[in-house]
Amino acid sequence: MARAAPPARPPEELPHIMLWRWRRNPLRRRTDLAQAWIAVGLFLAVLPATPAAMFLIGDVAYRHHKETARHQAATRHHTPAVLVHDVPRHPEPGSHEAKKTLYPATVRFTDSQGHPRTATADVEPAQTAGSTVHVWVNPDGKITDPPLTNEQVRNRTMVHAVLAALAVPLLGAAAYDYANRRLERHNLAQWDAAWADIAPRWTTSR
Repeated sequence: MARAAPPARPPEELPHIMLWRWRRNPLRRRTDLAQAWIAVGLFLAVLPATPAAMFLIGDVAYRHHKETARHQAATRHHTPAVLVHDVPRHPEPGSHEAKKTLYPATVRFTDSQGHPRTATADVEPAQTAGSTVHVWVNPDGKITDPPLTNEQVRNRTMVHAVLAALAVPLLGAAAYDYANRRLERHNLAQWDAAWADIAPRWTTSR
């Protein structure tokens, strides 16, 4: 015969069970109540700290990336370069992928000091040797990425802000776990002390 399933607890009993640490009962320890208060305190701290950290970190990140973009725009320059070799054709010319694909190619250009240089740059496919392309060059005369755009600054700022928003609850959870482990060690120490006191009465030979 199939074993009968135990009766489900009525919904009204669930809050009563979940909030047992707040009720006075002979089994509740002071550490149980302390654990409950720590959970409430951390929860109330995390609520305002999360948007505050998101705003503060986002603001710092925005200022940093905005200043980086300004510095890059002031120090990097867009200069023409000549292809040394033909650039391979894309397997699917005219496709959406072909419009975004870049191939490494050797180019010659003149840096800001007037020195001729040869380097490798990512260029669009199907270009022939001798064609002119434009590359970004840093103060050291090396090919580099273009300065950060406003969209890139916003995206990087959002990443930092979201990471900050995620970090606060994680720190709160880590703090609660640390406190919980400390309280658990305290409970075990009390249990050991109580057992050391009562064990001789149970083990005394008659």
